[in-house]
Amino acid sequence: MEFILMAYVQETGWENMTPEQQKQGMAAYTAYTRSLADAGVLMVNRRLGLSGGARTLRGQNGKTEVLDGPYTDSKEQLGGFYIINVNDRAEAMRWAAKCPAVGHGVLEVRELPAQ
Repeated sequence: MEFILMAYVQETGWENMTPEQQKQGMAAYTAYTRSLADAGVLMVNRRLGLSGGARTLRGQNGKTEVLDGPYTDSKEQLGGFYIINVNDRAEAMRWAAKCPAVGHGVLEVRELPAQ
């Protein structure tokens, strides 16, 4: 079964960290990614660009409206994702619980239905 793990974090949190804290943060994500790969469950992962560069499209009255920035106002922004292939939801949740984002943001887990 495929699941997407979406990490929502405060973008400004990174710039407020000391260089040593940033180094530790990168090491934690690198180790987590490596553990997923070593277990053979990682399909793809990506970090996203800053939400200020996002564009949101909305259809209204037959016209497409383009808005700058993310659609929702929230403390956390979608910062990146992992797509994993595991046996069941319980295994996906065990991997999700190990993600560093859980310690400083929110991690959303969703099944990717078979096409």
